[in-house]
Amino acid sequence: MASEEASLRALESLMTEFFHNCTTNERKREIEELLNNFAQQIGAWRFCLYFLSSTRNDYVMMYSLTVFENLINKMWLGVPSQDKMEIRSCLPKLLLAQHKTLPYFIRNKLCKVIVDIGRQDWPMFYHDFFTNILQLIQSPVTTPLGLIMLKTTSEELACPREDLSVARKEELRKLLLDQVQTVLGLLTGILESIWDKHSVTAATPPPSPTSGESGDLLSSLLQSPNAAKLLNQPIPILDTESEYICSLALECLAHLFSWIPLSTSITPSLLTTIFHFARFGCDTRVRKMSSVNGSSQNSVLGQERGRLGVLAMSCINELMSKNCVPMEFEEYLLRMFQQTFYLLQKITKENNAHTVKSRLEELDESYIEKFTDFLRLFVSVHLRRIESYSQFPVVEFLALLFKYTFHQPTHEGYFSCLDIWTLFLDYLTSKIKSRLADKEAVLNRYEDALVLLLTEVLNRIQFRYNQAQLEELDDETLDDDQTEWQRYLRQSLEVVAKVMELLPTHAFSTLFPVLQDNLEVYLGLQQFVVASGTGHRLNITAENDCRRLHCSLRDLSSLLQAVGRLAEYFIGDVFAARFNDALTVVERLVKVTLYGSQIKLYNIETAVPSVLKPDLIDVHAQSLAALQAYAHWLAQFYSEVHRQNPEQFISLVSTALEAITPLISSKVQEKLLLSACHLLVSLATTVRPVFLISIPAVQKVFNRITDTSAQRLPDKAQVLVCRALSNVLLLPWPNLPESEQQWAVRSTNHASLISALTREYRQLKSNAILPQRKVQLEDTKVIIHQTLSVLEDIVESISGESTKSRQICYQSLQESVQVSLALFPAFIHQSDVTDEMLSFFLTLFQGLRVQMGVPFTEQIIQTFLNMFTREQLAESILHEGSTGCRVVEKFLKILQVVVQEPGQVFKPFLPSVISLCMEQVYPIIAERSSPDVKAELFELLFRILHHNWRYFFKSSVLASVQRGVAEEQMENEAQFSAIMQAFGQSFLQPDIHLFKQNLFYLETLNTKQKLYHKKIFRTTMLFQFVNVLLQVLVHKSHDLLQEEIGIATYNMASVDFDGFYSAFLPEFLASCDGVDSNQKNVLARNFKMDKDLPSFTQNVHRLVNDLRYYRLCNDSLPPGTVKL
Repeated sequence: MASEEASLRALESLMTEFFHNCTTNERKREIEELLNNFAQQIGAWRFCLYFLSSTRNDYVMMYSLTVFENLINKMWLGVPSQDKMEIRSCLPKLLLAQHKTLPYFIRNKLCKVIVDIGRQDWPMFYHDFFTNILQLIQSPVTTPLGLIMLKTTSEELACPREDLSVARKEELRKLLLDQVQTVLGLLTGILESIWDKHSVTAATPPPSPTSGESGDLLSSLLQSPNAAKLLNQPIPILDTESEYICSLALECLAHLFSWIPLSTSITPSLLTTIFHFARFGCDTRVRKMSSVNGSSQNSVLGQERGRLGVLAMSCINELMSKNCVPMEFEEYLLRMFQQTFYLLQKITKENNAHTVKSRLEELDESYIEKFTDFLRLFVSVHLRRIESYSQFPVVEFLALLFKYTFHQPTHEGYFSCLDIWTLFLDYLTSKIKSRLADKEAVLNRYEDALVLLLTEVLNRIQFRYNQAQLEELDDETLDDDQTEWQRYLRQSLEVVAKVMELLPTHAFSTLFPVLQDNLEVYLGLQQFVVASGTGHRLNITAENDCRRLHCSLRDLSSLLQAVGRLAEYFIGDVFAARFNDALTVVERLVKVTLYGSQIKLYNIETAVPSVLKPDLIDVHAQSLAALQAYAHWLAQFYSEVHRQNPEQFISLVSTALEAITPLISSKVQEKLLLSACHLLVSLATTVRPVFLISIPAVQKVFNRITDTSAQRLPDKAQVLVCRALSNVLLLPWPNLPESEQQWAVRSTNHASLISALTREYRQLKSNAILPQRKVQLEDTKVIIHQTLSVLEDIVESISGESTKSRQICYQSLQESVQVSLALFPAFIHQSDVTDEMLSFFLTLFQGLRVQMGVPFTEQIIQTFLNMFTREQLAESILHEGSTGCRVVEKFLKILQVVVQEPGQVFKPFLPSVISLCMEQVYPIIAERSSPDVKAELFELLFRILHHNWRYFFKSSVLASVQRGVAEEQMENEAQFSAIMQAFGQSFLQPDIHLFKQNLFYLETLNTKQKLYHKKIFRTTMLFQFVNVLLQVLVHKSHDLLQEEIGIATYNMASVDFDGFYSAFLPEFLASCDGVDSNQKNVLARNFKMDKDLPSFTQNVHRLVNDLRYYRLCNDSLPPGTVKL
């Protein structure tokens, strides 16, 4: 044994050196190589067996186990059967002898290695593998070890990884399913016996006056006083060993439940036992004991016991998450719900010593999380099934859920509970839609619960009731484009809106009075405004008054958002029925916005400017936004009254405009300015009253925007105001015939508006050609940016409107468009400018290409094609970073619009567009790994094929009638082949998004134009594509797309199944390296000649899996000896 002894010492010193912090990376690599070579030797495992039994060095043990793992998972086929027998007998003996003394991670690794052998050899060569595990579990000394082995077996055998053939995976699953009943019986026995053993000796405390927990609700939930009594037993106190065994057993159950189907082998007694353990999580006494005794030992024990509750809830949730419930299991489910609701009642119980919130705060956070998961699964998966049981008290359940929700100790917990209510409200809404007949009955059943929910959610968003919690929410940092406070408010308002949809009258009568109260405070501020040296001051200074005002303003702001969120429930069919409520709201909103603008609360001095000023600005902005939400209601109001007495409507709109106009100024804070601009846009675009242009307030805005001496608004606001003014002139007035639209006057006005907005821009044309100094260039860039952003927005906003609006728009813009085209070549090397110009042209092409006319459009395209030479493209893509790539992408987008145009107009451009793609852009990007430009290029190629199919395939009706089968003439074959080749190449690249997109394009071309059936594709490309797709599956490079690739392979193969089975498949297998001829025959035999999609894709995945498995087996490595 000297050599083994010496090798062990050498290995120990190598390992110590490897993990020493002074060892260099170079030396670590040398050691690693040495160790790897040692592991590859045929007899290395014998040394490792000796190392395992003779060393106490963790690193050495871990290394030796890795050698075994590698041997079993990658080289087992080549190991002589004598050696295998020896390994199968030695490793379990070693485990039995040393499991008490080994560190837990070494012990778990050794268990996994033994399970790996079972995965390969059980039951044929290792027949007592599973029996041994069962024996370990049944012997008290080794129960924990047996449970660890069982859990590892469930993990490794039920859902094995790649490295087994499909047949073996199926066999293992079947073998395990045969054992399920025995295993579940054993686990039930272990948990029950530990519970019973300890509960006999547990001292029962005398019943206290508050402990009458088996109240009426409980009996109705549990259906039997017996079950209630059982669940009321005190929780036993477990010793550490029992605690450990129970946690292992529950972990096993949770993993087993993740893959075994629901069936009667999950017995009622097992479920009851799991519930007993779930009570550990909601037992606050455990915590108290540990704090009373004060010893850290006890508090650790308390946490451990809490963990048992968490594990038990994990088991319950595994069962709950299964949607497919066999008939015979439904009763068990009902029993599970009853028992869980008993727990829910227990943790939301109030008594003298505890409020519900303090009780929930005492529980383990992860237990609360699991419990909330359970409630979510119950509502989303099972409520529809359970609600029909007369003995299940849904309303009482909602009462408990209500308590649980509104006493959550954390914000996250509260959000999760609001999600559950949202699911419940969605369920109710869809139930009512599908059973309109008994709508009233359903609503009556839940009405009280919903009104309570609404009131409480509204209270929760108000500082008046919930200041302490709301102050904690962060309103500064953005996460997913919203702050924590915005998310809180938004989620709450969604619940309010869903209740409004179900109970409109109740919801409105609950919300409006609360809004009214806060409005009174706000409207009453006028009396406290006093003149001061520089302007006005709010004369409220006492700290307490300021604080109350702050809370009231914050609440008003939230309630205004709530009222805005409900606007959609006053329009459409219910407009007349709910008219008065909506009118009340809109009148209030108009009054409030005007009030804010008139007394200029946004500019007022306050005692606490850092707090009250933002509050006042926010209320003003929210009142404008809430009014904007009622734009559709105003539009409907307009269409109802425009013939009779529109006075009320006119007064509302005019007053709203009076509130808006003073705010459109560069001196107003941006938040408020933008709210005013958005409201103006909505009035101009959605409501479109005919009298808008004649209102003095609107004319004032026109003058302000076209006056060059006035200070320009910030970019966003400028764009919005220009859009509103343009829409006032361009959009057809509702409810009026064409003859009364006054297009001539409006057209003249629009032309002068655009002319004023583009004055400086149009002057650039004369000196664009001259070289510019740096300062001058920057000024020019600013003018281009400001003008194009406004024009682009104007075009975009009318792109879906009537022809007349678009004609007028283009007439006004024509000169600016020509200027842009003239400026383009001068700025071709300034990618930031070209980017903006191309954005503008893209919007023109999308919205106004018909109005631009053919000759001018041709001129634009020709200019672009001339400018984007191979050199220019290369410069943009390779050297100008993301802006350069964006420029090319926008250019390709413009071409996408062009090639989609029906009719013959732009067909002459096709050859040059295709040559630009294939000869200029494609070669630059084909070899780059970066995805830039590729997605746009392939979309363009797809559009070329999809919208110009006849450019490649001329089909004549006569020919097809004569021949019976159309063999279409092919034209431009070389270009078609080049495009297909590019698609094929893209499947060999790692970018998964591009792969998915291009696969979708090919499939679409096949669905719409029968691409795979075309002769050229069938004869020269079909099986090349199938080959590439199969290789991708074998290499697992795009695993997320397995399903899509399988379906595409089927669609291609189904064009010529005979060719696929007789020629392609044998060739594919013949070309596969790493598998021998015998294995190839098995692969071919297993690929059945099915012609339906599910069987075919199953065969494909089987082929891929088994091919990988055989390669793995055959990689048993060459012998060679390396000494340490």
